[in-house]
Amino acid sequence: MISFKSLPMFSSIFLLISILFTSTNAATFIIRNNCPFTVWAGAVPGGGRQLGRGQTWSLNVPAGTKGARIWPRTNCNFDGAGRGSCQTGDCNGLLQCQGYGRPPNTLAEYALNQYQNLDFFDISLVDGFNVGMEFIPTSNGCTRGPRCTADIKGQCPNELRAPGGCNNPCTVFKTDRYCCNSGNCGPTDFSKFFKDRCPTAYSYPKDDPTSTFTCPGGTNYRVVFCP
Repeated sequence: MISFKSLPMFSSIFLLISILFTSTNAATFIIRNNCPFTVWAGAVPGGGRQLGRGQTWSLNVPAGTKGARIWPRTNCNFDGAGRGSCQTGDCNGLLQCQGYGRPPNTLAEYALNQYQNLDFFDISLVDGFNVGMEFIPTSNGCTRGPRCTADIKGQCPNELRAPGGCNNPCTVFKTDRYCCNSGNCGPTDFSKFFKDRCPTAYSYPKDDPTSTFTCPGGTNYRVVFCP
């Protein structure tokens, strides 16, 4: 039995073990802006960061994190308190995002240490497109990830055009056919527009077979804007 005298030492050891375990299993995401213009990265979890051309931002994300995403914001203006707005990807007018961004915005989505201790990750165009992106694993011998570098903004169908980007049809029409609210939907002419240009990215919500990637838990990743 542990005496009261030994409790502080025991607590310290337990805390140290917990910290080591957490850091060992955390994933590091290096976010890089290769665009010839400034991008304001948004991340949940993580917040946000202004990235000039060639600048990077390193995020350490705890094991078990899910429902997470990283995205580019464009044409932003923020004051000294970190309040303002962005033309695309805006997150309630905050530099440090606390919630998801407003479409259209290209998304890097992930969930860490899930089924069979695998990470699941993807690039999604379900919230539309604003900046080209690649999402690549960089450790654990895992090398395969999605890319989306086509000129979707320039080739966007008239019905989906938006300032600074290209909307997904769900954002525009808000019908079950495009949004899959009932869970029963398939590809459409609009989703095929995205899929033809970015075959490894989600083009509509049920586009799983060709768009979901996995790596062993504990893998690190690189997200590049304008790769």
